[in-house]
Amino acid sequence: MDTGIKGFKEIIVTKELTAMSMGSGDLDVYATPSMIALMEGTASESVKSELDEGQGSVGTSISVKHLAATPIGMRVRCESELVEVDGRRLVFNITAYDEKDKIGEGTHERFIITNEKFQSKADSKLRE
Repeated sequence: MDTGIKGFKEIIVTKELTAMSMGSGDLDVYATPSMIALMEGTASESVKSELDEGQGSVGTSISVKHLAATPIGMRVRCESELVEVDGRRLVFNITAYDEKDKIGEGTHERFIITNEKFQSKADSKLRE
């Protein structure tokens, strides 16, 4: 896999995506956890077609600044770019914008995994 792969995703802020609904604050504005999920999803989807059959990627680290509030009903777009590939480790720059401002930016790290093996290992915790 080569660097330079870009991802793009848009959503509309709904009541379910607000800080009040997510339990991360007391206001009806786009929640930081919702923005982080959008950022991870954008990065994940951007490289999905580059993975071998049976592979996936999992998020292992994210460092994000939430720069501006976004009200319900406003469109948010996220852009990701794969900037580093080190074996199975993938590093992305991620940025989010609403219709008026840049609202978030940061970096996100993912690791390429074998889906079945990863799920099996996680499930084994139930049997220990």
